[in-house]
Amino acid sequence: MQHRSVNDVMTREVVTARPDTPVKEVAALFHRNDITAIPVVDDQGRPLGLVSEADLIRKEAVLPDPEGRYPGRWLVGKDRARAEAETAGGLMTSPTVTARPGWSVPEAARAMDKHKVKRLPVVDEAGRLVGIVSRRDLLQVFLRHDAAIREEIDHDVLGQTLWLAPGDVRAAVHDGVVTLTGRLPRRSLVPIAERLCRTVDGVVAVHATLDWTEDDTEPALEHPRAYRAAS
Repeated sequence: MQHRSVNDVMTREVVTARPDTPVKEVAALFHRNDITAIPVVDDQGRPLGLVSEADLIRKEAVLPDPEGRYPGRWLVGKDRARAEAETAGGLMTSPTVTARPGWSVPEAARAMDKHKVKRLPVVDEAGRLVGIVSRRDLLQVFLRHDAAIREEIDHDVLGQTLWLAPGDVRAAVHDGVVTLTGRLPRRSLVPIAERLCRTVDGVVAVHATLDWTEDDTEPALEHPRAYRAAS
């Protein structure tokens, strides 16, 4: 079993800015390309930071209104300097969190969740930008057809990993929800089967109604002869 990788779902043609790109040109790039964020790269194509619509909104929010009233929220220090920046280099969030093409989709999702970001520039071994992956890209796994999910579970999980005979356990998939029925040789395999199915890309949840032949979760009874010898 193998998760889809960042390389499978990332956008390869990335719109970028340079540190000296004017803020107005950044806004134009957003509009022309229907995007909400742009990596800022150096001469070697290595990402230095990221400029998003939120950065431009912050810049707009600190401006006084036509009547001369100033905003209720005052920015100081670095935040104030970023809000007053005239170029992408001054406006960008830096350093930026990056991903590698070989990361699995769950790895990229964990990085986004940990750092509270919506997208990750993807870099090669030399740190050069090769793509960008967004939350929407990662959610493509939930677009997998039920038939493809069931086929992977039947072949990779039940057949190749658990080595079950065909028909011992049956997997039904509806809207990404997997239902397992049948009999396993040992009770200890029930949670393992459930966990393996949950790792298949596109699975939303797993429900199992499984029986077993041998209950190997109960502690073995001590042999009477061994008990008498110890007494």
